[in-house]
Amino acid sequence: MPTGKISFKYISKFPVKMYSRAVLLILLFCGYRISAQPVTLFQKGEAGYQCFRIPAIMRTPSGTLLAFAEGRVNNCGDFGDVDIVMKRSHDQGKTWDELRVVAQNDTLQAGNPAPVFDLTDPRYPQGRLFLVYNTGNASEQHNREGKGVREVLYMTSVDAGATWSVPTNITKSVHRPFNPAYNPKYIAKEDWRSYANTPGHALQLTRGRHRGRLLIPANHSAGPPQKNFKDYRAHAFYSDDHGKTWKLSSVLDYPGSNESTAAQLSDGRVLINMRDQSGSRKYRLLAESTNGGKTWSPVRVETQLPDPVCEGSMLEVTGPDGKTAILFSNLDSQTKRENLTVYQSLDDAQTWQKIKVVETGSAAYSDLVQLTDSTLGILYESDNYGKIIFATFEVAF
Repeated sequence: MPTGKISFKYISKFPVKMYSRAVLLILLFCGYRISAQPVTLFQKGEAGYQCFRIPAIMRTPSGTLLAFAEGRVNNCGDFGDVDIVMKRSHDQGKTWDELRVVAQNDTLQAGNPAPVFDLTDPRYPQGRLFLVYNTGNASEQHNREGKGVREVLYMTSVDAGATWSVPTNITKSVHRPFNPAYNPKYIAKEDWRSYANTPGHALQLTRGRHRGRLLIPANHSAGPPQKNFKDYRAHAFYSDDHGKTWKLSSVLDYPGSNESTAAQLSDGRVLINMRDQSGSRKYRLLAESTNGGKTWSPVRVETQLPDPVCEGSMLEVTGPDGKTAILFSNLDSQTKRENLTVYQSLDDAQTWQKIKVVETGSAAYSDLVQLTDSTLGILYESDNYGKIIFATFEVAF
């Protein structure tokens, strides 16, 4: 594993003249602090970024919260000059540190942050945080047309995100691109083109014979573009040796399955929950795995979970008595990106109940995190992508 460390860059990409001296002093010496909940964590125009999208959040074993997002320099478009940025909280989200740039790809794209904690590596008794992410050199449509390349990398941190290892490129292990002009090693006959991690947090399996496995849900497009985005398929990739090697899961059997999130069920099975990019069904897609995400059952359409073709977040949570539940957040609509809602399942995703409406108006992507036995946090896009908000709510089992 790479041992070199890279430090955060404190809004160094942008000229000092963009900020007043007072604002800079607050950001650099006092931190970015907000005292009430919910909080606007990333705001359009902050630190020179014209848009923040694609939230992901992780809680460290010591209780530190790490909130990630894509900082988009020029506009809200998915492709362009995009960095991965982060803020940290040491008090359950009441106050937050200053914005830090975690990953860049020059003036191209670094995004789709998928954080996951490895808590089973004996070399790191306090745990090691993985940040899996993607880079790209062309728009999604150009990638689908074979005119660009998406790659997969990860960095690690053993100090709650204060410093990070140098990036490791795992594209050859977890992607199947055909673009020898870009890299002579990219000659896979499968010809995967567009590619993206989950987005949102990934997971480590906590029980069963695959305990300790790091599992990252993902999606790709294969071959030339098809009508209604049916060239897209969801998949996952995983590591059983703390990131030394990575393997691909089987591909989900539903054309159009796209952005995916996963959680472990009470009996050890893994549930994957997907967006239907084809738009033929305005509901979520579900499948299970009995071998830790290596292969998947046939996909089923979950009519209890409507969706307007957007991302969602799923999380297994544990209550004070050890009981578990599966929570899922997405937009309770089949027509608009609005009405962000949290659902709960107490029977391993057989039935779902609405437990919290987070935002009735404009909302989009979200990510869930457990703070205490009964308190959950949610990081989500709001106000037509004008801000990313962190809020908390209580849950009962």
